[in-house]
Amino acid sequence: MTEKKVILVVLAHPDDETFGMGGTLALYAQKGVEVNLVCATRGEVGDVPAEMMKGHSSVAELREHELMEAAAILGLSHVDFLGYRDSGMPGSPDNHHPQALAAAPLEEVATKVVQYIRKYRPQIVLTFDPIGGYRHPDHIAIQQATEKAFYTAGDPAFVPGEFPAYTPAKLYFHTMPKTALRMGIFFMRLMGKDPRKFGRNQDIDLVSIAEVSFPIHAVIRYYAVADLRDRAAACHASQGGTQITSGGVIGRIRQFFGAKDLFMRAFPAPTRHIEKDLFEGLD
Repeated sequence: MTEKKVILVVLAHPDDETFGMGGTLALYAQKGVEVNLVCATRGEVGDVPAEMMKGHSSVAELREHELMEAAAILGLSHVDFLGYRDSGMPGSPDNHHPQALAAAPLEEVATKVVQYIRKYRPQIVLTFDPIGGYRHPDHIAIQQATEKAFYTAGDPAFVPGEFPAYTPAKLYFHTMPKTALRMGIFFMRLMGKDPRKFGRNQDIDLVSIAEVSFPIHAVIRYYAVADLRDRAAACHASQGGTQITSGGVIGRIRQFFGAKDLFMRAFPAPTRHIEKDLFEGLD
């Protein structure tokens, strides 16, 4: 490619950029690709230990600070926020907050994402899979908005703005390795833990997530930058970053399966070929 390589990542909360596809982002940034992040919320919802709040006036301020530190380690070029509020997990009263991302009209959110697609002009757009990884309402909302934005950003008639219409070349959904997840569930049960009550607040149903599989069209191995991914994860201390990467059942399963991210290609239509580079076919 003669033009500058650009990736745009559109996610929901601070920490999504690292815990999900952080290895892939660090790998491409190290290769000289411009990697830009649009984060829909500042992760306002959730309990944070009092000692972690020192120097911060709100949870949102703390989470943004953690994100910016992680972004610097991953090598992200730009970080932008859409300004919505964290909606919390399914069934939470926060789902219905007037500024909650999950309560925002799809067209409104997609229009905001369109502006960043047109601004940064990425060849590659990345976001969550259709169930948002683990069914978080915000993950699903921003996935749907990003998918809509991908297909409308190239239409000059769709909300003309500061930047000209632009159509990216590829759209990928990051998805969890279900084989590793099922193995994690097996070991959790052996240890007497309930995989339907995972996470700090025990509000993630791993069994339900493992039952949904998406086709894999790209596998990105990031061994060379795995340390950067782990250092970035540690920045998200309020979300248990160190434990997620190096401790517990999920951490051990990740180490067993190696440093790789899995992606479903939503556009263009995939083939049976498994890509090892998101820019494959664009040269």
